[in-house]
Amino acid sequence: MSVCDITPGLPQAEGEPVFEAPWQAQAFAMVLALHEAGCFAWTEWAQTLGGEIARGGKPYYEHWLDALERIVAEKGIASSALLEARRAAWARAAALTPHGQPIDLAKGL
Repeated sequence: MSVCDITPGLPQAEGEPVFEAPWQAQAFAMVLALHEAGCFAWTEWAQTLGGEIARGGKPYYEHWLDALERIVAEKGIASSALLEARRAAWARAAALTPHGQPIDLAKGL
């Protein structure tokens, strides 16, 4: 059984996840790593992701990222304040990065 079998709606090709951007693969991998580390049960993840999808209006992996941020805050893995600080740092770093270059988060910290 693959992760595509247990995650309905996951964009896929030939039974494997498909990502349009590196951040999508990274968010995907973080969810799997946190689950495998015992931070949350897969049923908890599915409920959290389902709740975000039910809100609607976003592409699939934006829901995935919102669910990841929500579950790590709810589980006390990272505080909401820390998540907000990282979002702000990312925005600053992105603004300082020339188009087409990798974003260096350290530039926004």
